Amino acid sequence: MCTLEKRGSIFILTLTGDGEHRLNPTLLDSIQSSLRRVRQEATASSALVTTAHGKFFSNGYDIAWARSSDEVKERMILMDSLLRSVVSDLLTLPMPTIAAVTGHASAAGYTLALAHDHVLMRSDRGFLYMSELDINLVIPAWFVALLEAKIGSPAARRHVVLNAAKLTAKEALRLGVIDSAHDSAAETVEAALALAADLVKRGWVGHVYAQNRKVFLGRVIRAVEDTSERKSYTTSRL
Repeated sequence: MCTLEKRGSIFILTLTGDGEHRLNPTLLDSIQSSLRRVRQEATASSALVTTAHGKFFSNGYDIAWARSSDEVKERMILMDSLLRSVVSDLLTLPMPTIAAVTGHASAAGYTLALAHDHVLMRSDRGFLYMSELDINLVIPAWFVALLEAKIGSPAARRHVVLNAAKLTAKEALRLGVIDSAHDSAAETVEAALALAADLVKRGWVGHVYAQNRKVFLGRVIRAVEDTSERKSYTTSRL
């Protein structure tokens, strides 16, 4: 489901295979297990790069898995809970984090990318897409809190959420959603690794970096921890 490689002080977490990397319990557990290893094996100054194989970075929650049971609501809540845990781990990780988005990132997959400190994207194909309106789901409030923290322009946030916009790398860069755009998947990963190396060279102390992130993104962290709005999934047609 995913692999973790360490190159010096840089960790590379890769969602493997050519599928859509749908965020079901199996994949989310695998990601969280890798993040635990990253936390345990971190050096004084480290960095994390997250990327994926194939056409998709992640196409969001595994709705088909949720619908394959009579307990649809419970399965949606479970995926929400597991993704919250993964995002919480990323937001408290004692190092800079970089998402190298090498394919489509939709809904919960988009949120996974935005949970990183930096987002790089390939420009030859793929898009960022909050698809909730198009699939009859109510967007979770904690997704919006993350969008507000990572996308500075209210107009851009409105475009992302209320237009269900499919942002290419060029548009995402113009709107300030991503840090940079690159010509191919390979170049996106290379740029992410170069950025990670530059950040490691800064010699920042990991736990100090994490504390500053917690202060800066305190509202997001509180939103991730607030599970009171999970009932919104029941208002959609699943």
